[in-house]
Amino acid sequence: MSPKSKHKRIPHTYLGPIQLFAHLNDGDTVTVEQHCNYERKSYRNRCNIVGANGLLSLSVPVSNIKNSKVVTKEASISYDTEWQKQHWRSIVSAYNGSPFFEYYADDFEPFYNKPITSLLEFNMGLFNTVIESLELDIEIKLSESYKIEGNNIQDLRPLILSKNHIHLDEEYQTIEYRQVFREKHGFIPNLSILDLIFNKGPESIDILSESLKA
Repeated sequence: MSPKSKHKRIPHTYLGPIQLFAHLNDGDTVTVEQHCNYERKSYRNRCNIVGANGLLSLSVPVSNIKNSKVVTKEASISYDTEWQKQHWRSIVSAYNGSPFFEYYADDFEPFYNKPITSLLEFNMGLFNTVIESLELDIEIKLSESYKIEGNNIQDLRPLILSKNHIHLDEEYQTIEYRQVFREKHGFIPNLSILDLIFNKGPESIDILSESLKA
């Protein structure tokens, strides 16, 4: 496999990290994994943003994973709490003062106003919105099985980890940019792609391009 394969295999994520989209910016086809077992405390149902009080993890509650192994595509979202209102309130509080929040907010807010049962459907809706916001020209597919069929497909599933072990990714490098609360908390790397979009807008693509080593 070439070091910069144009076909990427990725986990599905809830507003995934900058690292993920840096790789996608270098691709032309992406296959989103839906057949792996659901993992707790992963990017599948959580993302990281930064607000006035520092790093904040937003977690989508999943209802059917307590007693059995559930395939990712079968994971269901719980609405026992008003998590949608809480998430959107946190996003507004964190980024209302960012340069491009008003420009992009209307594209993301609808996902927090209506219930979507399937975690995969919810994540894919947001994923497609991010792709459109970044104007990435890539073909998006859902996996047909967990096994990778074919050659020259870069498997990024083991690298996109919520524990932020970005040092394991030899192709990725952190590029700093202006963050709303940088003066208070310093620069915080590899946050949700929302952080980059709301802070850098059309220049996000430049940061993603610089984030993959030549």
